[in-house]
Amino acid sequence: MLEIHLDEQDIDRQLRADVQLGLSATPKWLPPKWFYDARGSELFEDITRLPEYYPTRSERTILAERAAGIAAITEAKTLVELGSGSSEKTRLLLDALLSRGTLGAFVPLDVSRTALAEAVAGLTTDYPTLSVHGVVGDMTDDLRHIPDGDNRLVAFLGGTIGNLIPAERAAFLTGLRAVLGEGEWLLLGTDLVKDPAIIVPAYDDAAGVTAEFNKNVLRVVNARLDADFDLDAFDHVALWNAEKEWIEMRLRATTAQQVRINDLDLTVDFAAGEDLRTEISAKFRRPGLETELAAASFTLRHFWTDPQGLFAVSLAQAVSG
Repeated sequence: MLEIHLDEQDIDRQLRADVQLGLSATPKWLPPKWFYDARGSELFEDITRLPEYYPTRSERTILAERAAGIAAITEAKTLVELGSGSSEKTRLLLDALLSRGTLGAFVPLDVSRTALAEAVAGLTTDYPTLSVHGVVGDMTDDLRHIPDGDNRLVAFLGGTIGNLIPAERAAFLTGLRAVLGEGEWLLLGTDLVKDPAIIVPAYDDAAGVTAEFNKNVLRVVNARLDADFDLDAFDHVALWNAEKEWIEMRLRATTAQQVRINDLDLTVDFAAGEDLRTEISAKFRRPGLETELAAASFTLRHFWTDPQGLFAVSLAQAVSG
């Protein structure tokens, strides 16, 4: 089953609003969600297999070790995954919860109707006893469409919460808590603060895959809004912001130039060396994460890391405010 709360017209309106706002701002920015057309999704899958990109491997290691324990602790009847994509890592949780004998339903939520339809079809085939209810929606706007349930476990993996600035994270966690009942669960993947010499190459790999992925946001704007970005006129930049403890991905104009976005009747000037920020990826420490969760009425129950301490998976429970 596929429930649609976000269609192509909605996506087009969001893109137009984001591009108008972000490219008119100082400094300029675009949200990272616009990386992910079909080509962008393929490139990201390539990134997750790069030797420099540790988050996916580290999180999978934790889930492989802890899935059975998570199932025993939560005894979840419904598993919800936000930003599910292919739901590959989630199969570790599905297998553990089904083995526990509690799980009856899986609800993946994703903005991509195509990717979600493929995932739902595959999961329905592979797990014939499981009710699979896909929701096409935005994790920041459509949480209210998560089906009601009893003892739900919401998984938000991959460190994606780090793409939100602190105010956005607070709003997201508060919104999620509002749709959960007391005692329900959040399983959260977060990248951890560590030596920048480990972090930065994960966003600036030697093969240049991340650079191509970063520039894909310009391809998306060109294709969907009839713009004329010259991708060769921008360099990929990944910087560690020590004060805010996050990575910033940017596209840096190599020359002074004008970009025309015809569908918005907008002309954008770039100075030589000017940056367009396309993503932040915040890294976390346990005390700060625990504070953010508590502010949204979640209590941190468990905090697991991989053997190298690169990444964490946290299990938090909704409590009364």
